[in-house]
Amino acid sequence: MPAETDGTAATPATSPARPVFRERLWPGPLGWVGVVLFGTVLGVALLPVDDLLALVVAVLAVLGGLAVAVLTTPVVQVERGTLRAGTARIPVRLVAQPRALTREEVRVELGPALDARAYACLRAWVGTAVRVEVRDPQDPTPYWIVSTRRPHDLVAALGGPGDATP
Repeated sequence: MPAETDGTAATPATSPARPVFRERLWPGPLGWVGVVLFGTVLGVALLPVDDLLALVVAVLAVLGGLAVAVLTTPVVQVERGTLRAGTARIPVRLVAQPRALTREEVRVELGPALDARAYACLRAWVGTAVRVEVRDPQDPTPYWIVSTRRPHDLVAALGGPGDATP
């Protein structure tokens, strides 16, 4: 599914409760198809036992898989001066140098350039990300890498140059 667009991507908040940036990192089409196929395979496996049981198990597996996918989809949001990525939160005033990462740059950041202390909110089906440095001397985390389909909007919401191209 595409990222949520509620018209607040890179615009200043008009009220304290309205997010400056919000995106749910929904699975891609292949992920949704995988959930349906998994439920179908479970149902087919039970066909020799009982047709009704196979149908019930298939439907419950598909519904359960869809529920898990929806409930575990992280939200990336900048609201009220706080960056939220999944369950983690950090005040925007404690982050610096937001930088949009291309798919290739994400590979490098997660490979040879990775610091094991970094926080990562990543989804494999989202190719681009944003890296922000953490400038809190009390926090041992040197930086965050956050998946997003709209990296330039997130960089702009964090106060960086939103019109830069990768």
